[in-house]
Amino acid sequence: MGEDRTGTRLRVHGETVAEYVVAPEIDPRWGPRPHLHPVRTLGGQPVTDTLPEDHRWHLGVSVAMQDVAGHNLWGGRTYVRDTGYTWLDDHGRISHDAWTRRADDGFTERLRWLGRSGETLLTEDRTVVAGPLPGRSDAWSLGVAYTLTAPADRDITLGSPATNGRPGGAGYGGFFWRAAPGRADTFTAGADGEDGVNGSTEPWLAFVGRPADGNPYTLIFSGLGEGDHWFVRTGIYPGVCVALAFERPLPIPAGTAVHRRHRVVVADGTLHRAEAADLAGPT
Repeated sequence: MGEDRTGTRLRVHGETVAEYVVAPEIDPRWGPRPHLHPVRTLGGQPVTDTLPEDHRWHLGVSVAMQDVAGHNLWGGRTYVRDTGYTWLDDHGRISHDAWTRRADDGFTERLRWLGRSGETLLTEDRTVVAGPLPGRSDAWSLGVAYTLTAPADRDITLGSPATNGRPGGAGYGGFFWRAAPGRADTFTAGADGEDGVNGSTEPWLAFVGRPADGNPYTLIFSGLGEGDHWFVRTGIYPGVCVALAFERPLPIPAGTAVHRRHRVVVADGTLHRAEAADLAGPT
């Protein structure tokens, strides 16, 4: 079963709402990794993008970091202190090892985060679950939980362009959602717009997408861990990240692990603050 590298699908109310790509055959510079794409609302509106021209390494919904003990598992150019973004021969990949559960409502799998030469930097246990929301026919819930474990004999540090010297709140890396093309807005309980929301630590974040060739949709994110920040873009591209190293590197001492659990409500239509807060649930 561990050699089965075919993808899987998630279904809610009998509808396919997401497809999981296990082993994408893409340029190694784009950080190959398992990811969800396309993800759709129950009304059928796509809410993810993959391999976009502006950032070819953005792959639907995934977990990745640009600096994993000096290896780039995010894809694209690496941010080098005092130099800026630079093409380096430092790209690794995230590889599916084995399924431990697969069903219409979700899956559990084991993965390895591999360095440039194929060495194991981290092992990951990932669980993804899709389910309905009581009383709602226009929204469903996606749960993503993952645990990253360092080797028994080596400390691993996670970093970002921000921790490597890039200014401007560019601390991305972690659970990342590249949204479908189109205009977008974002808000939290206490802030509006990219400038107000990026870098914040509020319990939930709403992202409203307005595709040029489709219907509006709303994503409601929750599940920041200790030290995490929201990274959000609505201008140069549409996307949301639960950033693990927004301000400072995140060390994972040898033999220890970090765990995160996120929830995303995927809804048709434009939701406003009160309804988003209600669907985000207890904080």
